[in-house]
Amino acid sequence: MLDYEARFGAIGRLYGVDGLKRLSEAHVCVIGLGGVGSWAVEALARTGIGKLTLIDMDEVCLSNVNRQLHALDGTIGRSKAVLLGERVAKISPRCLVTVEECFLTESTMARLLAPTFDYIIDAIDATKYKCLLIAEARKRGLKLITCGGAGGRIDPSRVQVADLARSINDPLLLQVRKTLRRDFGFPMFKRQKFKIDCVFTDELPIFPTEDGSVSCERETGADYRLNCDQGFGSATYLTGTFGFFLAAEVVKRIAFGDVSPTSE
Repeated sequence: MLDYEARFGAIGRLYGVDGLKRLSEAHVCVIGLGGVGSWAVEALARTGIGKLTLIDMDEVCLSNVNRQLHALDGTIGRSKAVLLGERVAKISPRCLVTVEECFLTESTMARLLAPTFDYIIDAIDATKYKCLLIAEARKRGLKLITCGGAGGRIDPSRVQVADLARSINDPLLLQVRKTLRRDFGFPMFKRQKFKIDCVFTDELPIFPTEDGSVSCERETGADYRLNCDQGFGSATYLTGTFGFFLAAEVVKRIAFGDVSPTSE
């Protein structure tokens, strides 16, 4: 315990001794360990979270270097979940880490969500599985915070937290809302809240063009997914900001109680 207090006593001076105790006993699940999720894990580990479950089947590739914490010489081709588990152990040896090298899908969801989590961070970038997770969380009353896309943006000061129904200028969350309304019974009235909070930016995306320049106008037929070799550009100071926002919200709600800024 003395080692834990030496490492994280400064956190207690922010959230109080009782708040730090709650953090040390908390179990947080992070699903999606890329440009956003990896930084969220880093922040959670350095804030003294007692137990982490890390879920992702992906491996590090060279083009992850611009935005992902675990992308270094020597880690290319290795499991993102395993790498982050190893890193957490060096930051916070008392933290109990469960590594799940798989994706959340229809066939894995029941098992992956079986443990009791104090909070779930959704950093999935696939609309289908993002919607499955959000809908399941709402059905079961699980505490979850999600996020939109950090690709194609350059201004970290525009990142914010709001109800999922109130996010703007985010193509990923737009598709998520449409799917949740159509397939999962979420409120159809656009001003009605989903009661699921999200981290997003209201900055308009910047699109790469075929001639190598960039534009605020989307080219017809272009694929703008954020992946290893094409689509939106991305930068650490945006993906990291998203991850830190997610971690900050989770830490605040665990330490002080689950008071959501969008639940008023």
